[in-house]
Amino acid sequence: MLFNSYEFLFLFLPITLVVYFLIAKYGQEAAIGWLVLASLFFYGWWNPVYLILIILSMAVNFGFGELLGHIYASKKTRTSRLWLTLGITFNLGLLGYFKYINFAVNNINSITGSNLSIEVIILPLAISFFTFQQIAYLMDSYKGITQEYKFSHYVIFVTFFPQLIAGPIVHHKDMLSQFMNPDAMHPRIENITIGLSIFAVGLFKKTVLADGIAQYATPIFDSASSGQVLTFFEAWGGALSYTFQLYFDFSGYSDMAIGAARMFGIKLPINFHSPYKATNIIEFWRRWHITLSCFLRDYLYIPLGGNQHGRFLRYRNLMITMLLGGLWHGAGWTFVIWGGLHGFYLIINHVWNYLTSQSQPVMPKSLAKLFGWLTTFIAVVIGWVFFRATNFEAALAMLQGMAGLNGIALPNAIATRLGDIWELLGKFGFTTYLGGGNQFVFTWLWIAILFPITLAMPNTQQIMSKFEPALHLHQPHEKNEIRFLVLEQILVWKPNMYWAVAIGVIAALAVLAMTGISEFLYFQF
Repeated sequence: MLFNSYEFLFLFLPITLVVYFLIAKYGQEAAIGWLVLASLFFYGWWNPVYLILIILSMAVNFGFGELLGHIYASKKTRTSRLWLTLGITFNLGLLGYFKYINFAVNNINSITGSNLSIEVIILPLAISFFTFQQIAYLMDSYKGITQEYKFSHYVIFVTFFPQLIAGPIVHHKDMLSQFMNPDAMHPRIENITIGLSIFAVGLFKKTVLADGIAQYATPIFDSASSGQVLTFFEAWGGALSYTFQLYFDFSGYSDMAIGAARMFGIKLPINFHSPYKATNIIEFWRRWHITLSCFLRDYLYIPLGGNQHGRFLRYRNLMITMLLGGLWHGAGWTFVIWGGLHGFYLIINHVWNYLTSQSQPVMPKSLAKLFGWLTTFIAVVIGWVFFRATNFEAALAMLQGMAGLNGIALPNAIATRLGDIWELLGKFGFTTYLGGGNQFVFTWLWIAILFPITLAMPNTQQIMSKFEPALHLHQPHEKNEIRFLVLEQILVWKPNMYWAVAIGVIAALAVLAMTGISEFLYFQF
């Protein structure tokens, strides 16, 4: 079931919320039981068959957690490490089979010339997210961090519907204490209004902004996939359109997840914090998919050795982490390249930091910040080309166009209206082509609108800053980001009539824009 669907907005969410608080009058366990049933229904709406998979996965992981948390928690023996290894292997095995087996078979066939075949396996919804979440649970159980051992409690920790499909990746210790808090069992007007406001903003980002610009990104990438030659403005228009589509799609989902959970009195971790304002790639990864970045840091990068054994091994660990992070996003070489590219970016960033720490600044701070932001943004856009492209050839076609190797051209209808300016541009090699004038204009109009929104507007966390909208709020380093403090100070949410009207208008526009089924981009991961 999609957050941006009529079934969710006008049936599932209100019914689940009202019944939850009614049942809570009769006890916590009954209320949690209702949320478990509702969350499983939410998950099964897409494909009921995969309810068997997620229930089996939870039962097995709960069993491993019991062993690690109860029997072996007091001492880290070889047996406890064996159970932890078996638990992690079970989770990675499920993920590997459903997500990567077809990819592996295709690559074996390509390398060896064999003709192995396997039935195409449909990827279960959210398997990447609930797999990582349960691995984190096993690690926490091994460390003795987990405290609650009722199966119904474990199930709601994994399946709580606001965060089930695309995160944030939550930890047992963060969530169970909230569900067990008696205050969460009573409806509070503060939680309802804050939750609805955050949800409405997220829905607007998705249905109006992300879906609005998506129609200008998809045709360009489809053209690249079909082998069409793309000129400079076409390629950049498609790449930037996808850059903003993904931004508002994922930001919108993160807001809706936090808003829906807050209506139940539950705070989810912050997962998104204006990543396009970052002035270096390290800061970008502190802001983009924050809970995934933390998971990869805590359960992969640090166990590999982190930064404890010299710069060379640190760079190796960064590259391994990002390569596997790229593969986590999708079973395709373009995702591996994307991860490797970001690993390379991070290494360059750390090398640069080391070199500049040994010398005096070569440019004023304001100019350095602007240069850092521009470099980071362009690097991220180039990375998104691989992230979005269906294959390497399509990504290369996009990059060739973006580099101007196929020329710089404008639609003929636009060129003729430029008059003398076009004569000057023609001397620099600009050419024209027939058709596509409206597509060109609206593509760049959307980009011109969304660019300043991402840079100048405060994000949802900042708008709701006086009401602690989520857990683990991001603490930005001002020197590592572009900020517009005046707007951050003006656009601060308050429980008054002005904000009620504004949120109402935003919600109405968001619902009116729901003209068809539009899945969130992160659902495919």
